[in-house]
Amino acid sequence: MLGLVVLGTFVLVPTVGTYMDQRQQIQALKSAVALSQSQVADLQAQRERWSDPAYITTQARERLYYTMPGEVVYLIDDDLPASTALQEQPDVSEDVGQTRTDWMSQFMRSLTSAGAAQVVVPTVGVPDPTPAPDSTPAP
Repeated sequence: MLGLVVLGTFVLVPTVGTYMDQRQQIQALKSAVALSQSQVADLQAQRERWSDPAYITTQARERLYYTMPGEVVYLIDDDLPASTALQEQPDVSEDVGQTRTDWMSQFMRSLTSAGAAQVVVPTVGVPDPTPAPDSTPAP
């Protein structure tokens, strides 16, 4: 009897696993179909709006600034009050700083020296040679 139960388990477990996987795939596909149907409905509603001449006229006026013959349109560029307008930032310094070396050559020297430096592997049990930060100010 125990042999039949074990045999039945070996036969049914893969079948049940396959059934569960297929159910999950079906559910995922149903949700994808529902999403696609909602997108299709949105696009159809948008197509119906664009078939309305009043909607087309409104969009042409708002997006492209089209006007009917005889109309005059006034575009206002800077309609913000002066208090909210950005103020000019003062210059940081009137003097132009001059460096002694070219920054690119200094950068390349730093890069090559960092690449050629040997890596030091600290050994276990050796204290760090850098002193701890001192709270007293330097004279």
